Amino acid sequence: MNVFDKLVLRNGSSIPNRIAKAAMEENMADADHAPSDALIRLYQAWAGGGAGLLLTGNVMVDGRAMTGPGGVVLEDATHLDKFQRWASAGRANGAQFWLQINHPGRQMPANLRQPTWAPSAVPMDLGSMSRHFSPPKAMTQDGIADVVRRFARTAQLGEQAGFTGVQIHAAHGYLLSQFLSPLTNRRNDAWGGPLENRARLLVDVVKAVRAAVSPGFAVAVKLNSADFQRGGFSVEDAREVVKMLNDLGVDLVELSGGSYEAPAMQGQARDGRTLDREAYFVAFARDIRAVAAMPVMVTGGIRRQPVAEHVIQSGVDMVGIGTALAINPNLPRDWLAGKDSAPALPPITWKNKVLASLANMAAVKFQLRNLSRGKATHPGVSPLRALILQQVSDACRVRKYRRWVAQRIQA
Repeated sequence: MNVFDKLVLRNGSSIPNRIAKAAMEENMADADHAPSDALIRLYQAWAGGGAGLLLTGNVMVDGRAMTGPGGVVLEDATHLDKFQRWASAGRANGAQFWLQINHPGRQMPANLRQPTWAPSAVPMDLGSMSRHFSPPKAMTQDGIADVVRRFARTAQLGEQAGFTGVQIHAAHGYLLSQFLSPLTNRRNDAWGGPLENRARLLVDVVKAVRAAVSPGFAVAVKLNSADFQRGGFSVEDAREVVKMLNDLGVDLVELSGGSYEAPAMQGQARDGRTLDREAYFVAFARDIRAVAAMPVMVTGGIRRQPVAEHVIQSGVDMVGIGTALAINPNLPRDWLAGKDSAPALPPITWKNKVLASLANMAAVKFQLRNLSRGKATHPGVSPLRALILQQVSDACRVRKYRRWVAQRIQA
């Protein structure tokens, strides 16, 4: 088995190879929070690069609940034509193209000035940066039911637009992940307490999505292998949740880890000297693969072909690549041609880990903007410069988002 073998999913469809362009948040929506021309150009670049599966960045199921300004929203058919253009661009060269659908819960910037909801009223703990996130309110039963309906509706619209699947985001500290974690879910009703209750929202969302789309449409889940916080969602919890998903028609599970409070998905401990340190969630994936009835994908730090091959040969079904594909969108094609390409960003060693995490994300988004404009990427960009540019861009997008919300209220 190698990375260029096709992967057959449980729904009978196949992915041309075992390489996925993992989700990265682009923040490139247009003024209507639909896919912009720049976003479509970005995916045209990836579509020609040779990855068998393309995963979008966050597509929000509720325009009132955003992971950040400039996010794409799909909650009705108003701009379905733009999503159709996006789907066509991503599928142009035979790759499967899935929407990553999400709700941020408490991980929504306070400057968006929207009510913030979470399983329980547990605020973010980011030290001096905590003020950038509003303390959340505990969700009501009606609010939970609304979230389930919204995930299903967004998936249904995605299929209508021509995407081949969706990935339900239940990782990285977003809403579904918050319900799974005992640190953020302190409820004492049917949605909290034992793992079966904490997983209920994810299970209900998966069931609703599966019922809303056709059998051949892929339904995947992104799950934390662990939260990497004491007392949080554990590897043992992840294993049990995967067992719950086995009988729900899930076609693939992607394993990652961490949250805003503990950003393990950015590889803080990785030094790149060994295969397992580069693919830093692969050990968890091997463990969970033993109980999974569906294919398992691992994402986190992979940038070299020997590492990707090592992951596949160890029994994991698919490798997700993010930052390396932001730097070189043609990476799979280069590997197939025998080129020894291993793109990477320089490590950021700032003492403030939260700022370092923000700078890392800004450096990735700097590459995405260049690709969307048809320009060469610049992996050596100064992290400080990238962060400042991103902050300026976000400030502009925050103002646009507030105007968009005000117009929706007036309408």
